[in-house]
Amino acid sequence: MTSLVVVDFGAGNVASMVKALRNVGGAPEIVTTPEAVSEAARVVVPGVGAFGAAMREVRKRGVDQAIQDAVARGVPVIGVCIGMQIFFDSSAETPGEKGIGIFKGACRRFSEKTPSGERLKVPQIGWNTVRPREGSRLFRGIEAGSSFYFVHSFFPVPEEPDVSAATSDYGVDYCCAAERGNVFAAQFHPEKSGPEGLALLANFLAS
Repeated sequence: MTSLVVVDFGAGNVASMVKALRNVGGAPEIVTTPEAVSEAARVVVPGVGAFGAAMREVRKRGVDQAIQDAVARGVPVIGVCIGMQIFFDSSAETPGEKGIGIFKGACRRFSEKTPSGERLKVPQIGWNTVRPREGSRLFRGIEAGSSFYFVHSFFPVPEEPDVSAATSDYGVDYCCAAERGNVFAAQFHPEKSGPEGLALLANFLAS
């Protein structure tokens, strides 16, 4: 059994994730097949890009079912950026396209205006503060209010509020990390977020 795999489904960002995992003591293997995912003891699903394109590629490779099976077996799994969004049921980015559905809920697009009418650049690109919920395993030992690096236009809205592990604010207060049992997710890029991001990845490896 491979101890740690990073799933490459053509959505990019794999190399930087592998480097970050190595920096915190992991020995990741890049994989592309459902068989490789089924043999893993930990699974990382990174990526950037559009929800629909990501899901079509994940289904084409059969990796969606392999991820669901890993979750059912109790294997620790984390989705990052588009990897987080496809863990939900759907996204307004691609109406009619179903996600993997590990978490109930949909992804919405940021408004280009704040509630007070100020202009807001979409996508959100850059550093933003994150507020972890008390007891979050992903954020163990990470100071509340730490900043992480984001690049996204859509954000998940969980139907079950207790899965939210952290929130951030960009014109609206939104869920930017999730966790339930052996499943974790982050909308920001921990692999590009300095010491705090590395600490989060180390927490995942220790889960």
